[in-house]
Amino acid sequence: MVKVDQGFLEHLGMLPFETRFPWINGDLQTLRDTFARDNLSKEAGHFIQIPVPSLPSGLAGAGHLLAFLDLPKDLLNIRALVLILHGLGGSSSRHGLRRMSCSLVDAGFAVLRLNLRGADPGRHLAGGTYAAECNSDLLPVLRIARHLSEMLGQIAIRRNRLIPLFGAGISLGGTILLNACLHKHIGQNDFQDPVLDGLICASSPLDLALCSQSIELPRNRLYQRWLLNRLVRQTLADPFVVSPFERKRLEATDHKVRFPPRTIREFDEVITAPRWGYTDVDSYYLGASPLPKLLNGSSDLPPTLILQAIDDPWVPAKSASTLLEKVSLDKKSHLQILLTSRGGHNGFHGQDGCWGDELVKSWFLKLEEDIVTF
Repeated sequence: MVKVDQGFLEHLGMLPFETRFPWINGDLQTLRDTFARDNLSKEAGHFIQIPVPSLPSGLAGAGHLLAFLDLPKDLLNIRALVLILHGLGGSSSRHGLRRMSCSLVDAGFAVLRLNLRGADPGRHLAGGTYAAECNSDLLPVLRIARHLSEMLGQIAIRRNRLIPLFGAGISLGGTILLNACLHKHIGQNDFQDPVLDGLICASSPLDLALCSQSIELPRNRLYQRWLLNRLVRQTLADPFVVSPFERKRLEATDHKVRFPPRTIREFDEVITAPRWGYTDVDSYYLGASPLPKLLNGSSDLPPTLILQAIDDPWVPAKSASTLLEKVSLDKKSHLQILLTSRGGHNGFHGQDGCWGDELVKSWFLKLEEDIVTF
């Protein structure tokens, strides 16, 4: 049994996570949103197109990312703006992400749900695909988000300054936001303000090579096939740039190519690494993994919470455990690591709904309270 930081949860007014029947193990927690649905309000966000530059490799030109802004009913008392990023093969319309957004909106937050490069429903707006480190795409998004927080702050009558900008990353989305915070100098212009005022990462890969090895385990064969099918479909749907070489590799239409990519690592070797300017997949995994930077210090980070389940079948808990040992010795760290025995991969479905969504909401409410008080 993992010892959960009871004091931290009590500080947020929460109880430790407990599974609910029938989602009793890591795999069932992971698959719950595939088999069951919550009663969510109809999508009605205001869509925003955010211009982004060419990929670092030059293989895909400039385009736009599509985001949806969800606003609470009480615009005069908006607490903060939360930028939410989806995971690998996901989008702003994924059920878990939508549920988290609805929970935050009901609590008085504005939410900006971003579709990363290549994700539906914004596939037609930009060529290429995203990566675990895609700061050149995140720079304009973060600038737009700051501008939106400024505009919303002018509406909120109980404030005389900007409302906070928080980030919530689901799976790979958390990795992307962590990398953006750890590289404060993004693009040609530096951020004068913090990239974010608070961040939570749920089931986020910290070591990409380790995650690649995990998803290739025989027990995860079906998971990997499902993810690969989504990634290949997203890539081939690109109306702007799919090179003949890429198409041959993805479709295996050339007699010299016997099989399309059979692992996430092979996909990253053919598509992700070269598109984002890396020499090979190993260089990509090393350069885009936030764990080494986190272990060397996290002075650039805002208050950050990393949530990880020990029974996550996709993302090994080893990285978060290693980081927890480091953080426990660093009294000045802005990092909080929360390990749970169960929860699966971005599951955390508890006795009274999604415990993970409740944690995200409670964490941001406390951060917002601390910022306003200060």
